Amino acid sequence: MSGAFVPGLELNAAFYREVVAPAARHWLHSAARLGWGSDVLGFDTERSTDHGWGPSIQVFADPADTDEVRDAVERALPEDFRGWPVRYRWDDHPIEPHVSVTTVTGWIERQLGVDPRAGLNHVDWLLIPQQELLGVVRGAVYHDGLGELEPLRTLVAWYPPDVARWMLACQWHRVAQEEAFVARAAEVGDELGSRIAAARVARELMRIWFLLERQYWPYTKWFGSAFTVLPGTDAVSSALQRAVAATTYDAREVALAEAYECTARRHNAAGITEALSTEVRSFHDRGYLVLDADRFTDACRARVADPVLRELPLVGSVDQFVDSTDVLNAPTRTRRLRALYDEMRRP
Repeated sequence: MSGAFVPGLELNAAFYREVVAPAARHWLHSAARLGWGSDVLGFDTERSTDHGWGPSIQVFADPADTDEVRDAVERALPEDFRGWPVRYRWDDHPIEPHVSVTTVTGWIERQLGVDPRAGLNHVDWLLIPQQELLGVVRGAVYHDGLGELEPLRTLVAWYPPDVARWMLACQWHRVAQEEAFVARAAEVGDELGSRIAAARVARELMRIWFLLERQYWPYTKWFGSAFTVLPGTDAVSSALQRAVAATTYDAREVALAEAYECTARRHNAAGITEALSTEVRSFHDRGYLVLDADRFTDACRARVADPVLRELPLVGSVDQFVDSTDVLNAPTRTRRLRALYDEMRRP
């Protein structure tokens, strides 16, 4: 059985209103569609319905009421809703309803690995994967009778200023480390290597835009989609597409130079540091056109006041130096990397 496609957030709004809200009306509760899923990010399409699709919602209750609310909601669940099954399989999970009843504390600790309401220091922030933060701040809250969800979403809406400046310094540093590789690979006839280097630089430049726009970036599947809806990215997106599609180094260099300069102008417009020259220049005396991106690194790092961050090498947050899905999808694993930050602070 399947109904006409509507975006998941819309389907779940109706499901809460018509099914869950009446069942939970006797208890103070909140309800939302948060966490993992293309629909949480607003990128679901009809293709999303080919597996694991149907109502999916979180109901939050007071700890003392959780069991009663869970029983009431489960008794009220129909077999289907708007033509979609309420109990369905998801990958290797068994057929079951995807309506969870929990506490805000329990859910946020599973989602982020920590309850941010207890206070986060700067390293705590660096250990939370951005996709998991998106799972809190995106999606939809349908009812907040507990009065906890909206303040929580506001609390983690963006990084503290020093963390954001340090991460931006680290991101510019990543560009600086590889911006000359595109030309060097091409110079020795390694066309594939040059293209790979260009694609890597493109990703690092795109991440700078997320940081400048104060937006968490999603995992790879939706990274490009999320980038294209950031304000003012039309020109840089066009340049980056030409850079990664170029079949000659000369065309690749021209497109990357345009992307460098677009990104540098956006940096200056943000007012995070003093304005810097946005023009590309020669890499030493080799003639490769680069931005010399560490100029932006140094300017950002100079604005970081926190001594802990200033002591660290420019490795960035967990999203900037870890590329394993099995790590980034598990906040309890990323939190173990605190030992790495502690070690890097030692003389």
